Amino acid sequence: MVCNVVDHADAYDLGNDTLSEIAAGVVVYANAVTRRGNQTCFVNPPTYECESDIGWGWQRCSEMVMPIAPSNNTMFQPHPFDFNAFTKGCIENYGVPPRPHWVTTYYGGHNIKLILERFSSNIIFSNGLKDPYSSGEVLQNISDTVVVVTTVNDQFVLNKHG
Repeated sequence: MVCNVVDHADAYDLGNDTLSEIAAGVVVYANAVTRRGNQTCFVNPPTYECESDIGWGWQRCSEMVMPIAPSNNTMFQPHPFDFNAFTKGCIENYGVPPRPHWVTTYYGGHNIKLILERFSSNIIFSNGLKDPYSSGEVLQNISDTVVVVTTVNDQFVLNKHG
């Protein structure tokens, strides 16, 4: 039933573009699930605990504080980063206060290229250029022994999950 609606979304006046076809399939599936009384269908718990946000949340608090917040220059509502609220959440959820300067202290500064040139060898960086974070990644070889392998149509999530 879902495939039929997806393949013929335009016949149901839903449009024939890809997004309309996906939306049509989701609506049919959601209606079928609701009729069966299974309201938990859309809950997708991690298969393994290590595949959850638990580890990422702890790391974000203890090592990788990233004050990312939409401003007035996006389609999203402004949501400024509140370091005090972030700190409170880290302590409540993980029992650790954030260390916003840990990365630069541990790895030696803001100029990663300079640090890698001076103190590194035998490292291969693998970066997919579809990764939204690729602009902040090492994308050029640093030396003969610190090299970068890039893939045009890859991203971190694809490496991690499949």
